[in-house]
Amino acid sequence: MRQALIPVDEDGVKPEVCVIELGGTVGDIESMPFIEAFRQFQFKVRRENFCNIHVSLVPQPSATGEQKTKPTQNSVRELRGLGLSPDLIVCRCTTPMETSVKEKISMFCHVEPEQVICVHDVSSIYRVPPLLEVQGVVEYFRKRLDLSIGRQPRKLLMKWKEMADRYDRLLESCSIALVGKYTKFSDSYASVIKALEHSALAINHRLEIKYIDSADLEPSTLQQEPVRYHEAWQKLCSSDGVLVPGGFGVRGTEGKIQAISWARKQKKPFLGVCLGMQLAVVEFAREILGWKDANSTEFNPQTSHPVVIDMPEHNPGQMGGTMRLGKRRTIFRSQNSILRKLYGDQEFVEERHRHRYEVNPELRQELETRGLTFVGQDTEGERMEVVELEDHPYFVGVQYHPEFTSRPIKPSPPYFGLLLASAGRLSQYIERGCRLSPRDTYSDRSGSSSPDTEIAELKLSITNHD
Repeated sequence: MRQALIPVDEDGVKPEVCVIELGGTVGDIESMPFIEAFRQFQFKVRRENFCNIHVSLVPQPSATGEQKTKPTQNSVRELRGLGLSPDLIVCRCTTPMETSVKEKISMFCHVEPEQVICVHDVSSIYRVPPLLEVQGVVEYFRKRLDLSIGRQPRKLLMKWKEMADRYDRLLESCSIALVGKYTKFSDSYASVIKALEHSALAINHRLEIKYIDSADLEPSTLQQEPVRYHEAWQKLCSSDGVLVPGGFGVRGTEGKIQAISWARKQKKPFLGVCLGMQLAVVEFAREILGWKDANSTEFNPQTSHPVVIDMPEHNPGQMGGTMRLGKRRTIFRSQNSILRKLYGDQEFVEERHRHRYEVNPELRQELETRGLTFVGQDTEGERMEVVELEDHPYFVGVQYHPEFTSRPIKPSPPYFGLLLASAGRLSQYIERGCRLSPRDTYSDRSGSSSPDTEIAELKLSITNHD
């Protein structure tokens, strides 16, 4: 339970509530050990310190239009048989729940009507928190868990409402080419997609993601499947910005390098994350330094120009438990770094890492003399954490995963910069002194009609990146 005591925002206050999500369906054999653990945990901490929320589907067949409660009744009955009684029943439905349906669930599931919460389909997911608050969820938690809740949650919910209103009136759009290895399933990049959405919303643009399988950009695909090859390149060339996220394995790496090369030459905004940063360095070494066989030792251990190498503490013979994981500090060593300005001109940031390979520090000087600057390093100055390309609108690579700390009202600065550059607003934003910091919350006022006015008027954040 140590993680439950870590502060989650800038005020540094220890959290009063820890939220634990148990997915799946009640009764599934895979969930049984966890449900039993929940039952024992409830007994250990006592019921006054434990609140059970059960999420259930209330289907509404199109033939009759009637909301059915049987699935909810059955799941609650089975959950009770396993030793857990729901305090709140959250009902997912297509349309707002009728009063008679709510009363029926209340009667057959043995809870008060106010403990049956309706979460119907809304225009955006950002409208869900205000929807819950209107139905008294916050007040119920305050009484049920004896919480001392002040005005801050209400103020925060107003910011959520402002954000939801913004989302519904977006007119302009921005397209980002996501060049990856696992683009067949968007869930593979769930955190990346959410980080892009947060940043797009912050600049008042609707996000359009163009998923591109990196292998489709490789010359070999042109010979085997020319249609797929040309479609992939058409998507890339019609995008406003390029993102190459993290990944493992050699498949598709040459396609990612092709996309990076195109973004560099065409001066398209580019963000490389983890492997994306490493391949950006590989591409630069090949094209600018002339090291045609430059590569990562992960893909070619025999390369004469190992631009990316495995870390000293990594044992090549053992793959498990050898990654550099968790939140680590990155020091900015350049005052002129674009990313440093996007972070609110902080001297250092703390972001989460997940990698086994790193840029070869012995080649740093040769790379920097040609314009590829490593503006961020670890605390010892040995590992290259942030790279930027000179004379380019936005060409940034980060070794860490900034998407893990992106929040709807606090977008990740690297992703925020990518969206600003893709929308053609980064230079204007920098010239104004980064008055809108992505680490600041939304303005206290709602209803601003002009995106440019909103970007100009939101406050500068001088708080450290959480």
